Amino acid sequence: MRLQSSAQPVSLLVLIVAQSLCAAFFLWDVAADGLSLGLLAFATSHFVIELLAVLALIAGVVFETRFLMDLLRRKAHLEEQLGLAAGAFHDIVEARFDGWSLTPSERDVAHFTLKGFGIAEIAELRGSAEGTVKAHLNAIYRKAGVTGRGAFVGLFIEDLMSTPLRPPEVAA
Repeated sequence: MRLQSSAQPVSLLVLIVAQSLCAAFFLWDVAADGLSLGLLAFATSHFVIELLAVLALIAGVVFETRFLMDLLRRKAHLEEQLGLAAGAFHDIVEARFDGWSLTPSERDVAHFTLKGFGIAEIAELRGSAEGTVKAHLNAIYRKAGVTGRGAFVGLFIEDLMSTPLRPPEVAA
């Protein structure tokens, strides 16, 4: 899931400002009518309708402001969780690589494999032959105790799913 850009909160903010200005204008208009007519203003349907419309507009502004604040809090929370997940995944990957005693070349190939690159792409990125990449992959799979790419990636997915996402200061 990709997080929305900041366009949605900015759009809501512009809408809230515009509605607030309209509410202020209409509130001033209703107040002026109410002051000029006194208590008789409540006897006219025009005044009552305007008053109810102003109150509804103010309620809408309050609702939208709360919605915007909730949206921004949720976005911040999701960004924090995404950062924690990325950090946890990195830690899991490095711990596994250390445990398997992967060489620097094998680490490179393993990182590219986890990122979804194919053998030819990895060879091109590393400036090596496809046979070399295949040899590294065979060594990686042997050290990891798996038979192929799917099982290799599955190890990390399983580790990540079983790792609770907590801020680093809480986990320590």
